[in-house]
Amino acid sequence: MYDMENSLEVQKKEDIKISIVIPAHNEEKYIGKCLESILKASKSFENQVEIIVVLNRCTDRTEEIAKSYNCILLKNSDKNLSKIRNAGVDIARGEIIVTIDADTQMNEHVLSKAVENLITGKYIGGGVTGKFERMSLGIFVSALLLIGPIFLKYGAISVGIFWCYKKDFQAINGFNENMLMAEDADFAKRLKDWGKKNEKKYGTIQNGMITSSRKFDKHGDWVLLKRPKMILAYLKGTDQKHANEAYYENEDR
Repeated sequence: MYDMENSLEVQKKEDIKISIVIPAHNEEKYIGKCLESILKASKSFENQVEIIVVLNRCTDRTEEIAKSYNCILLKNSDKNLSKIRNAGVDIARGEIIVTIDADTQMNEHVLSKAVENLITGKYIGGGVTGKFERMSLGIFVSALLLIGPIFLKYGAISVGIFWCYKKDFQAINGFNENMLMAEDADFAKRLKDWGKKNEKKYGTIQNGMITSSRKFDKHGDWVLLKRPKMILAYLKGTDQKHANEAYYENEDR
């Protein structure tokens, strides 16, 4: 149980420091929009937000763009999203950690809502729901084919953008570095379970993000219907071949 008298959760909103961690592998086409969205969401947190971009073997203009936004840069060569994200959190100076993918844009209310939830002391952290930048029947069906099995394995959880106190991130050992796929669902379940132990809720910020449809743009909207092995790989979580295909072979070149 938390000692509320000495907990960070008694802090005022204006005293909170936030670290936003972005893993980035050749994201020059997307990271600018992601960073712009963060700046808009940070307007009520002047001098309270740091943005950490973990440059993962980038060979394009990602580093140059991140520098132009005065981000903190960390280079990493792992082919493992869990290790990449954890490396960013390791150097974070904020009490609150937020993770977001480089091809995702957060809505203006996300940071405020996350902080408001956390400082109540009622939430362990949580995720964010949102939408793809475009939708079709094929994308809808493909998403259902993945969400269904993930729900059966991990339960009702929201992923997307994560938010929690760094101390709780560390308490559950961050993202599971043995997981190469579905590491987000695994993290959400463990954070939710940690919350239950501490009588806190796992929260969901609704309609808080827009994410790119680039995987569907490249492989087709019905990709998961045609590739059932990819669904199995997500459920297994340790398939390096499919992880490489899912995360490193979707570059728009």
